Amino acid sequence: MKKLINIALQGGGAHGAFVWGVLDKFLEDGRIKIEALSATSAGSMNGVIYSYGLHKGGRQGARDLLYQFWKRISEIGKVYNPVHLLPWEHLQNGWNVDKSLGYAFFDTFTNIFSPYEFNPLNINPLRGVLEELIDFEELRKCSAVKLFLSATNVRTGRIRVFPIEELTIDVVLASACLPYVFQSVQIGNEFYWDGGYSGNPAIFPLFYHTKSRDILIIHTNPIERHEIPKTVEDIHNRIIEITFNSSLLKEIRSITLVQKLLREEWLKEEYRGHFKDILLHSMRGDKTMRELSIPSKFNTDWDFLMYLFTRGRAAADVWIQENYSHLGKTSTVDLYQEFLQSDDRLD
Repeated sequence: MKKLINIALQGGGAHGAFVWGVLDKFLEDGRIKIEALSATSAGSMNGVIYSYGLHKGGRQGARDLLYQFWKRISEIGKVYNPVHLLPWEHLQNGWNVDKSLGYAFFDTFTNIFSPYEFNPLNINPLRGVLEELIDFEELRKCSAVKLFLSATNVRTGRIRVFPIEELTIDVVLASACLPYVFQSVQIGNEFYWDGGYSGNPAIFPLFYHTKSRDILIIHTNPIERHEIPKTVEDIHNRIIEITFNSSLLKEIRSITLVQKLLREEWLKEEYRGHFKDILLHSMRGDKTMRELSIPSKFNTDWDFLMYLFTRGRAAADVWIQENYSHLGKTSTVDLYQEFLQSDDRLD
């Protein structure tokens, strides 16, 4: 029996290969049908590739196109990405690139020069990959899955959610636009940066535009770390993680409030139908991601991407076996315990 769910995809650069693995396992298993995806940054890349592949070739078409996309990311990384691990660096530091010569150069360079200075022609190799793999006019006709991509308005700081009917290559690039790497992306009269600053990912489109009550959040940014950061680099990295999770945690607080209002019947009967009782699920690759530093998001070596892909498939396999029977019936994550502090309880 197929079950219908919605999925929210976080960003995370090369860490998005973990999400590729999750989606690949879902497609292979076939028991779960995705009604809608809400995504940002690398999640947006996975989202558009998944949607277009599904639209053109069904489940196998989506699997094949996701593989092609990440393979091309690795290939262009050899040309455009200065962040590479030399053999002895990999032996010393695993997949982390923090102490690599390539990352040292990249980090220093992007802290001195803005993308308007070192890339005045605004060359983005991701554009070529997307143009090669996706016909966006055809994608906008897709009815196999609903898709919502988020970007951050540079001028106002507000989130902008683009539905599939409005998607262009610029929307996808805007959703994944890191401001110290790429120039802001103009769409209409506004300019946009990475959607992770305002919604990583945005969950609210899945409340209002879908039938399914089930929402699965696939995390690529660790919410918790056990160690206290003490070096400048570790402190900087942890601040980025907290910033990119903050908007998600705010939405989760809103979900807990609505759940309490509905389940304890605090709302008058005539108003209850205006609220959706969300069933929330979570797939957190925290063990994998805690082993990886923020700079490893720039590591596009194929072996590293395949490592994350394999980890994502394994995590999805376990999640399906443990949670499939609960879909459509109950949440499988304790929002208070997993995401909120004890003093945030509403009771």
